[in-house]
Formats: sequence, structure tokens, C-alpha cells
Amino acid sequence: MIDTQAIRETISAGAPPARIVQRLSAALRVRALHGTVLRRMETLASRGEAMPDLPDSDPLEEATVLVAGRGRSYPQLAVAVGERVGLVGALSVESAARALNARDIDGIVIGEGFGPRIVVALLTVLAEDARFRELPVAVLGGHHDVVEGFCERLPNLDRIAEGPERLVARFLPSVRVQAFGQRLRRMLKSLDAKGMIDPDTGLLGQEAFWRDLNRAVDDAEKRGVGLSIARFSFERNDRRTSLDAARLIARLMRQVDFACREADDSIFAVFTETDLRAAHVIARRIAAVLERTMLAPDRERNSIETAVTLATLKPSDNVNSLIARVVGKVAVG
Repeated sequence: MIDTQAIRETISAGAPPARIVQRLSAALRVRALHGTVLRRMETLASRGEAMPDLPDSDPLEEATVLVAGRGRSYPQLAVAVGERVGLVGALSVESAARALNARDIDGIVIGEGFGPRIVVALLTVLAEDARFRELPVAVLGGHHDVVEGFCERLPNLDRIAEGPERLVARFLPSVRVQAFGQRLRRMLKSLDAKGMIDPDTGLLGQEAFWRDLNRAVDDAEKRGVGLSIARFSFERNDRRTSLDAARLIARLMRQVDFACREADDSIFAVFTETDLRAAHVIARRIAAVLERTMLAPDRERNSIETAVTLATLKPSDNVNSLIARVVGKVAVG
């Protein structure tokens, strides 16, 4: 559920009425989306159709916040944010833009160290792109006039002068709503696909994946075309890392390919009509993006190592032998 009390606490009672209306309207759109998901689930349940469960964990456990800045307060700000949610750091507008385009971001903090022109450039990008317009955005410290000039176009924009701890306290309720909205959108896609898509990752669910893999193997054998499969595994084998990687892979996959996250947190990706050499290029490209983009397990490290194994369909193969080979192979370089 949306914590309406927490939303009220993110904006002062003395704020202009138009800003209060904008903030509440953005939250109510998420609430309407929640109602749509619940009604769709009730309809499917009444038909006796199987469907995924809506997760009941705190959306902040999956949220990712981009912290952009390079001033003296940046380390303290990064620690304050990173203790509560996943953290992506950016020391420039260019790196912030790359992060926004590469992954799902649930909120943005603009710290000290940027001049007014840089802050204006970043806020302009957010205001002009419908994907980012309703993101929670917090500006630490100065730039009062700049922030005021963008409030009409960015309903969840705030300037917070009290320091990193106060910023986090005021900012995270809006991030929770944003992350909840993202969860609902993934759930709606899963329901539209009749449960074949995993609402946690955006990849195929396991049952749908194995069904499609059997079909793809049969089709490749009949048509005499290539088929390759990659397995991505990670040095840090936990749910957060696996979810992060799976959602990135969902963005990177070609339309003709499909993938799923396995129970051991590894990820299988199937490349249709693709021989081993081409699959090697695709898999290494995906792995390179993952290593650059995934959230590092701790602040002392910049990336997570990704192991990739590959196998291609042979005339004597079936699904079981193909999987056995990709699981048993040595990682490719």
C-alpha cells in the first residue's frame, strides 16, 4: 500500500497549493495503477487462472537511487543513501545520463559540487523526458532559484538544505512510492502475459522458459539453424545481485531471444538462430554491460565479476544435454 502519511511528510504544509496538488496527483496515479492490478488479479482468480503473487516486501528493498555530485559532502551523502537503498554514484552529468538510460532508477539526489548551469542541464533532461518526469529528485543545499524554476515540470522535486540525513528522511517515502509503481508496472506486464513473465525480473518465468526452450530446440533441429545458450553467474550470489542483473538483461536481450532467472540466482539466456561465435560476442557484450552497471556489493568495489558459459546446439543434443554442457563448461573469456 501507499503510505499517504509519509507522502504528506515529504512536502511542507506551507508549500504552494499547486505543488501540493502535483505531488498528490503523482502519488494517486500509482494508487490507481495499484487498483488496476488488484482488479486484474481478481478477474483472473475468478476464472481459475494461475497468476504470480504480488510481492509484499518493502519496495525500498529493491529501490535504486542515483546520487550525482562531487563536493565534500558527497561521501557522507552516498553513505546515508546507500545504507537504505541500492546506490548508483555519478560524478558528472554525463555519467548520470548513462545510468538513467542503462537501468531503472527510483530517485535522484543532486549533491553539492555542481554549478547552476550543470544543475539546470540535468533538471532539463529530467523534465523533457516522460520516463523521468515523475522521479523523486532532491537537490541538497543551494540552487534555490533553479529548483523553483523546475517545480511545475517536476512534481517530485525538492530542495533540502538540512544535510544528508534530513534529505534521506524526506526523500525515501517518495522513492518507496516510485519503486512500488515500478513493481506494479512489472506485475501488470506479467498479468497481460498470463503469468509467463516473471514480475520480479521482466524475464520469462521458469515454466514458460523451459517450454519455449523445448520448442526452440525442436525448431532449430527441423530447420537446421543455430541455437546457443549462455549461463550468467555472479561472484556475489544473492537475490539483490541476481535481480539487478536480470532486469538489466531484460533490457539488453534481442527481441528474438529469451531468458530466465534460475533458483540458484544464475541466469540462462537463449540466442535463437545464433551460432557459437556470434553467441560469444553477444554474451560477452552483455557481461561487459553488467559488470559496468550492476550495483557493487560494497563501496570499496566498482563492479561485480560475471562468469559466462556457453554451449551451442549439436545434432545429437536434446534440451537436457544442452543444459548439462552449458552448466559444466569453463567460463569463456
